[in-house]
Amino acid sequence: MIKPILALSTAALLSFQAAATVVEIRTNMGTISVNLFDEETPETVENFLEYVNSGAYANNVVHRLEPDFVVQAGGFTYNNTLPLDNVATGVAVVNEPELSNVRGTIAMAKQAGDPNSATSQWFINLSDNSQNLDVQNGGFTVFGQVIDNGMDVADAIGELSRFNLGGAANSIPLQNYTNDDAANGREPDGDNFVLITDIVVTDAATVTNPDLNPVPNTLIDSSGEPTPPSGGGSSGGAMHPLALLMIGLTTIFFRRRVKR
Repeated sequence: MIKPILALSTAALLSFQAAATVVEIRTNMGTISVNLFDEETPETVENFLEYVNSGAYANNVVHRLEPDFVVQAGGFTYNNTLPLDNVATGVAVVNEPELSNVRGTIAMAKQAGDPNSATSQWFINLSDNSQNLDVQNGGFTVFGQVIDNGMDVADAIGELSRFNLGGAANSIPLQNYTNDDAANGREPDGDNFVLITDIVVTDAATVTNPDLNPVPNTLIDSSGEPTPPSGGGSSGGAMHPLALLMIGLTTIFFRRRVKR
């Protein structure tokens, strides 16, 4: 695996102070508590809490798993029949790429090529995806951090087998479901899906978990345009052949995408 070498700047050592609402993502595999970063990403947190308070996430399905990358939910519900129902979405929220997509953070999914297209879908970073997602598509907005033992639950979801149910559920994690079940035409049901029974606010205080220090996104410039993951740049002129080779390798390395 090729990893870009980055110079460690003073800015990279700085971190934000946490000011947050705490929510519980209650699933049939356990509860994931999340500290939301109200001050750092206020528009995104407000958008997320609107869906939470409306009950839009009740019976939601974790519809996408990319091992060692992300688990994604927020877009579909299961109401005892297939196909899955779409979550009704409102106006898209402005992108706020202030924080880094490190392991254990929660971020908004969005449409490819449109930084300001996030609505209801979100994902949890199973690995440190900062080199990719902090710069891709204008940077993906991290708006919270999993706390307590929540990553144990997220990691357990990340270990499940994946199946293709078509559409956005072409990489869906299922429990107690096998390839033989799929081959025999047995549709998965509520015992097989990773279901989010609800997401609820458990602490609405202005400042919670002040010991958390979310990592800032230092890979994207202030204009919001993607910065090369290598941290390099060009002021014009012909590029050295080695530089062209590195760009090609970087493109292959960052082929994975988060989308909705």
